Amino acid sequence: MVGAAQVGDRQPVTVHWLVTGARGQLGHDLLAVLAARGEQAVTAVGRAELDLTDEAAVRSAVREWLSSVGGNGGRAVVLNAAAYTAVDDAETDESTAQVVNGNAPGWLADELAGRGRLVHVSTDYVFDGTATEPYPVDAPPSPRSAYGRTKLAGERAVAAAGGEATVVRTAWVYGRYGANFVRTMLRLEGERETVSVVDDQVGSPTWSADLAAGLVEIGARTTASPPVLHYTNSGQVSWWGLARAVFEEAGADPARVLPTSTEAFPRPAPRPAYSVLDGRAWVAAGLAPARPWRRALTEAMTSGFRD
Repeated sequence: MVGAAQVGDRQPVTVHWLVTGARGQLGHDLLAVLAARGEQAVTAVGRAELDLTDEAAVRSAVREWLSSVGGNGGRAVVLNAAAYTAVDDAETDESTAQVVNGNAPGWLADELAGRGRLVHVSTDYVFDGTATEPYPVDAPPSPRSAYGRTKLAGERAVAAAGGEATVVRTAWVYGRYGANFVRTMLRLEGERETVSVVDDQVGSPTWSADLAAGLVEIGARTTASPPVLHYTNSGQVSWWGLARAVFEEAGADPARVLPTSTEAFPRPAPRPAYSVLDGRAWVAAGLAPARPWRRALTEAMTSGFRD
């Protein structure tokens, strides 16, 4: 039955969903996936409804929501897509990033402990980017940026709460909504004759619609998932290679995308040179394998991505 979880021989139990960061890129897709599943008990909150810098407000909001879930005999799942994602700004505003990325996930996990499930989104930035093969889930974290440090703090806060929670690390996410690399390349294709893009950073482009489906799959399971998993579309490419693929999908000449180096485009926050995450633990957990990044990009670009 869509929108319910079967437990033994008992009647299906309604799953109640709370989506944080619901106005963002990933949040939009989470709501779309839930709607496509026919989920009826969905509460969506953005920054206006839930200030993640206010501990009392966060705890109160979750308790109130959990109270309504309990009264309806349902199962509670929180999909935490909210984050401080301004990677460069975090270098000079780490205190705010720490509250949103580091403390708030712990507050959510603490309130949910014993009462519901948390699916929390993290990042490849918890690693230093010096690897030469995909990072497994148990690779030692070593963030080089303020953003990475605060996201790692969030992972640890979730683990410390001791409840039923899964941290899902992802990378190079793009979607139809919000600011992202693919949308930027589409804009620049129409504005410039050539575009220079770094060719010495490698990762796995991840369509937010695919990521959203994976997060919902974890939330909907009647069994627990591992505490840490990795999800990206499969395969790897440089930013330059991704930009060329975007131009090709848009019907433009990929030769207009010129390779350059990270050194030529210095940024306040260091970028990982290698951001490929090993997704084998995801498949081993019985979850649907991620499709190749190029196949996902093709579908994204043919589904009204420019709108």
